[in-house]
Amino acid sequence: MRIYMKTLLRRLFPVLLTGGILFFSCKQGETFKVTGTIGAAEGDTLYLEHRALAGVISLDSTVLKKVGVFAFRQPAPENPEFYQLRIGKRIAVFAVDSTETLHINVDASDWYNSFTVEDSPTNDQMKEVDALTRLAAHEIAGLENRRKTGSIDEMAFIEQLDTTLQEYKTAVLRLILGNPSGATAYYAVFQKINDYLIFDPYNRHDYAMFGAVATSWNRYYPGTERTKHLYDFTMNALKTRRRQEQQAKLFENIPVVEGAGLPDIVLAEVDGKKVSLSSLSGKVVLLDFVVYNADFSPKHNMDLNNLYARYQSSGFEIYQVSFDSDEHFWKTSAANLPWLTVRDPQSVNSTLLAIYNVRQIPTAFILNRKGDVIARIENYEQLAGELGKAL
Repeated sequence: MRIYMKTLLRRLFPVLLTGGILFFSCKQGETFKVTGTIGAAEGDTLYLEHRALAGVISLDSTVLKKVGVFAFRQPAPENPEFYQLRIGKRIAVFAVDSTETLHINVDASDWYNSFTVEDSPTNDQMKEVDALTRLAAHEIAGLENRRKTGSIDEMAFIEQLDTTLQEYKTAVLRLILGNPSGATAYYAVFQKINDYLIFDPYNRHDYAMFGAVATSWNRYYPGTERTKHLYDFTMNALKTRRRQEQQAKLFENIPVVEGAGLPDIVLAEVDGKKVSLSSLSGKVVLLDFVVYNADFSPKHNMDLNNLYARYQSSGFEIYQVSFDSDEHFWKTSAANLPWLTVRDPQSVNSTLLAIYNVRQIPTAFILNRKGDVIARIENYEQLAGELGKAL
């Protein structure tokens, strides 16, 4: 109903103005109110904070008495906006839409499970998003521990990580598309695990979620700061993805036409020194994408070592890019290799995988002495023959 009224007012605005009626925003000077009870928190300071685009802003606070009753009042936002109640490090996020009054209950001894916003479907959905995010984070942490202990290798870790993320996205998808103009949709697309966005705006499928929310917010809340930020963020991601897709077209056929070139890579070796792919111009280069903590890796590097010993004196070099998530394991494995070994710290989230259209690991490209691509290698049995042609 609230969204309907906003839409109706926007449609009537020109009519009201033409009729000589001075039209003021219904939110001018109006406020929202947050009341509630915090149990088991006598003597603690409760803070009301705004989760603004620039960071968390403190708005008000109160010292809780034995009964734990509190009440805060703040100016009404122009669009659905995000706030949090905080005691120490315990935080509960909620959304406010316009001039509503929210009643919140929480027991400080069981903060996350007991937090409720009465009669607020939006905040119920946000709580569901939080629960799904915590579950996914817990499962990913478990996978990382299994990888570290060696119970699964790097490739199994990547596959199971992808499954966990896809299951999460499927569950959250209905909340986003159910009401893309709502606070829950905005909140959901910006969820993170380990400081990485779960929905990747540079991924074609995930981008659709950002696009749907940005379009809806631009329609219902045009000109607001959060809408502008969301729209700019989404459009920049679209431009970047289209540029990546154009680059990826270079590598769809085997061999890639001479002179097409590859986007440059600048990553750090084991000693921390950054080395660019373009610095190897003048040599025949094997650009090799690998994961060291995988079953194929030992034999893979032994085979490369044989080729490297045979062709190095003829101006052959290997630029090997690791996507291992465990930096220590990579450093240990790469320390004694005779060629250039670098690591992308973004691991499975690396944009290089999309830019270079890597469909499987390992994958390699052969570059001639001018830095042009002359072959793509997915079947490494063909590598020796292709190198022979290049040298």
